Amino acid sequence: MFGRLGLVNGQTDLKHLPGAFSWVRPQLQPQNGSAKIPALLIIWGRPMRRLEMKSNPEPTRTSAPVMARLRIPVWLLSALLAVVTLALYWPAMRHDFVYDDKLYVTMNVHVQNGLTLADVKWAFSNPVASNWHPLTMLSHMLDRQLFGLKPWGHHLTSVLLHVVNTVLVFLLLVRLTGAMWRSVLVAALFGLHPLHVESVAWVAERKDVLSTFFFLLTLRAYARYVEKSKVNSSKSTVHSPQSKVFYSLAVVLFALGLMSKPMVVTLPFVLLLLDYWPLKRVTCDGWRVTGSDSRLTPSLHRFITPLLRLLLEKLPFFGLAAVASIVTFVVQQHSGAMKMFQSLPLGARVGNALVSYCRYLGKLSWPADLAVFYPLRGHWPVAQVLLAGGLLLGITVLFIVLRGRYPFKLMGWLWYCGTLVPVIGLVQVGDQAMADRYTYIPSLGVLILVIWGVYELACRWRYHALVLSVAGGLAIVLCFGLTRLQLGHWQDNETLFRHALAVTENNYLAHNNLGIALDREGRTGEAISQFQETIRLTPDDAEAQNNLGVALNKMGRIDEAISHYQEAIRLKPGFAGFYNNLGIAFGMKGQIDEAINQFQEAIRLKHDFAEARNNLARAQEMKNKPAGR
Repeated sequence: MFGRLGLVNGQTDLKHLPGAFSWVRPQLQPQNGSAKIPALLIIWGRPMRRLEMKSNPEPTRTSAPVMARLRIPVWLLSALLAVVTLALYWPAMRHDFVYDDKLYVTMNVHVQNGLTLADVKWAFSNPVASNWHPLTMLSHMLDRQLFGLKPWGHHLTSVLLHVVNTVLVFLLLVRLTGAMWRSVLVAALFGLHPLHVESVAWVAERKDVLSTFFFLLTLRAYARYVEKSKVNSSKSTVHSPQSKVFYSLAVVLFALGLMSKPMVVTLPFVLLLLDYWPLKRVTCDGWRVTGSDSRLTPSLHRFITPLLRLLLEKLPFFGLAAVASIVTFVVQQHSGAMKMFQSLPLGARVGNALVSYCRYLGKLSWPADLAVFYPLRGHWPVAQVLLAGGLLLGITVLFIVLRGRYPFKLMGWLWYCGTLVPVIGLVQVGDQAMADRYTYIPSLGVLILVIWGVYELACRWRYHALVLSVAGGLAIVLCFGLTRLQLGHWQDNETLFRHALAVTENNYLAHNNLGIALDREGRTGEAISQFQETIRLTPDDAEAQNNLGVALNKMGRIDEAISHYQEAIRLKPGFAGFYNNLGIAFGMKGQIDEAINQFQEAIRLKHDFAEARNNLARAQEMKNKPAGR
């Protein structure tokens, strides 16, 4: 290592510069017998203050070559990001609706009506798929108004939102950090990463790209608010009229994001992270010397007081997040989506959360074996849970220790961990262990951490610009190829669920949905095998019992179908469709009275069940029909 430079009154003789710093000499400009270094001098990898030195006009060695920085306008890089991302996802225009798109579009009568006053009112007063997200439903209504039920138009809207989000990531990071090339690399990897295919190519996940659009706009408005605010001599913030406008805009945009998907409730936490880095509105490294023994003690007035001010500043955001959380909890509890929360022990949920944090990191690093559904295991082995917990704790401690020199590492890590909290499974909603779509916002923290970290590591290398450019280019090309491959698995239901079965084990949901796809194509015999496998894996799956009954009914095996309908009703007695199907089976056997009873029960459970009402009318007509006619 180099020895320290001896400074006398902030000056030193150039001839005492070590050879490793000879790159500085050609930049010196003589001024009245002295010369100044126009850039920061790096000593032991740390930036030092500007030094004024005595001139030494005769250089003793040739300087190392320095690569000139390539300057490209921000608008041109934004356009390039947009074009590449759009080109990558353009094949989605040929894809069909898949999986539960029917809940949002194809079988949703309110969406099929388009944008009408009554249906807009419905969107704000009714949850869909166990979530209250009226703006998402309005976006589907608008698509129906513009494109009808043609899948390409609905896919186009989702792809365009993702393209805009990619550009917004770039513009936000450039504004916050000024680091153009690191920002464009983070945005490119965000836009092209295979883990985000699910959020973009699945029409039902419009809520991901739409909520993130408002999330990023909120962060940009907040950044402008901070820029327009000033700090006076008493360290308090003075708000200009412009700053108040941007603050109000940020609050409104956050509310719109919550009405698109409640997962963005973590945004106030992200604002505090931005205050730490890169806005540097508060520091957790404030120390002062006190006492005769010159020991270092925390300076509370340099940390706690500014932090409290920033927390008070975020009260409107925290208030909106609290309201959205309560609404979401009530809706999901009433819809039955939290059945796993009630049946799965806390220890199992904590174990799955710890392991999932690590699994997400693995898939962000190497996105292989991605599936639309990852089955939830009851309990992970204790050794794996402890290993995952130890890894997460170790990374957290490491970044806390390095926070002074690398604050972006702690910020990026806490962004990742914090924004995953609503969907990590501590409050289990649904049967999935994890989901690719949940990484759409959290992945940004990891990308910032990695890209800024690699840059800091490599910037001491002689040809770091060339090395980083090549490595970044390879990463982009690799992501492009893997994403295009993953996108192909989403073209239709059969392709999607066959791929899920190929990369996961005991995937009962994939078997069930593959059976539905096969049955719709008239391949009922193959569908029956898939439903039977689903029931073997999960005997208490009421939907699979019903689906098997429907397939058996089509094959003329009515008695077998009736037994499966009855089992479905036993497992889920409040579902009207099961009673309707059972009534149809009884009618086919000529048991009209029993069929009428089942249709009446279906209508009692679902008053506006049009199909059951039609079936009831037909059954009553057959009963009242005179014999022999």
